[in-house]
Amino acid sequence: MRTIEWAEEAGAVKLIDQTLLPRECRVVACKTVSGLVDAIKKLRVRGAPALGAAGAFGVVLACKNEKTEAGVKEAVELLKKARPTAVNLSYGVERALNAALLGRTAREREERALAEARRIAEEDVAANKKIGEFGSELLEDGDVVLTHCNAGRLACVDWGTALGVVRSAVAAGKRVEVIACETRPLNQGSRLTAWELLQDGIPVTLISDSASASLMRAGKVDKVLVGADRVVKEGVLNKIGTYSHAVAAKEHGIPFFVAAPLTSFDLERSYREVEIEERSAEELIFFGGEQVAPLEVRVFNPAFDFTPFELVAAVVTEEGVKWTRRKKS
Repeated sequence: MRTIEWAEEAGAVKLIDQTLLPRECRVVACKTVSGLVDAIKKLRVRGAPALGAAGAFGVVLACKNEKTEAGVKEAVELLKKARPTAVNLSYGVERALNAALLGRTAREREERALAEARRIAEEDVAANKKIGEFGSELLEDGDVVLTHCNAGRLACVDWGTALGVVRSAVAAGKRVEVIACETRPLNQGSRLTAWELLQDGIPVTLISDSASASLMRAGKVDKVLVGADRVVKEGVLNKIGTYSHAVAAKEHGIPFFVAAPLTSFDLERSYREVEIEERSAEELIFFGGEQVAPLEVRVFNPAFDFTPFELVAAVVTEEGVKWTRRKKS
C-alpha cells in the first residue's frame, strides 16, 4: 500500500505507523485533525513529501468535521504548525484549503479538498518517479551509495526521492548497494531505510552514524545521496547529521547528491529564517524505552541541520539535475 492515502469507506486518513517498524507494519486511521496532528508530531507519518499529502488530507478532515469556513481555517492552522521545518506540510495545507474554500457548502468544501489532496498525492508519486529517472543517470553500475535518514517511499506517498533514485537505477539493471546510517536518535535509517531496501531485495549495510567518514576514507563509498526537508536559497535543510556527511564527502572527493521534489523548494527564504524543530530531551535520554543518560542532563536535540550548496554536487528534481558544484576531476 501507499504510505498515506484517503480511506473513502472510513472517511479517514490511512497511514503506515512508522514508529512500529521494523517490528510490525500496521496501518492506522486518523478521523480528526487532532488525531492527524498527533500522528505527525509523534512521527507516525514523516518525510517532507508525505507530510505534504498529510497536510492536504488533513484539510479534508477539517472540512468533514467543521461546518463553517472559520472552523476549517482554525483547524488547519494547528495542522500547519505540527512540524515547522519541512515546507511541504504548509504547502499541502494551503493548496487543499484554497481548493476547499471555492465550495459554497460544507459538502462542496470537503469534495473539493479531497479532489485536490488526491491530486497532490498523485503528483508526488509522479515527481518521485521522474526524480528516480533523472537521478539514476548519476549512479554507475557497481556503485556503493551512502544515505542518511529515510528518503524512501515511507517518506513520500510512494517510490521515494533518494531511495527512489536507487530503485530506478536497480530497475534499469544497475548493481547498486546502499550503506544506511542509523540516524540517531530515532533511527530512521536502521528502522525504515534498511527495512525498505530489504523488502525490495536491494543490498544494504547498516552502520553507525559516526562510521561514515571512516568508510569514505577507506574508499568504500562511491556516492552520498540524501533527501531534503527544505531547499532554500543557500542550500539544503535535512535530517540532523546530513551536514557532517557532506563535509566528509567533500574532503574525500565523493559526490554528494540531494534528491528532492520542487514542492520542497523555498528559494525566496534564507536558512536563517527557517525554524529548526527541536525535539524532546527524552529522545536522547531514553533508547528503546530504557534510560541511557542521566535524567537531569541538559539536552540539545535539533531535528535538522543546514548543508550549503558548495558542498552539494547536484540536486535532482522532477525537472532534471541541477548542478551546484562539479565532481572533482
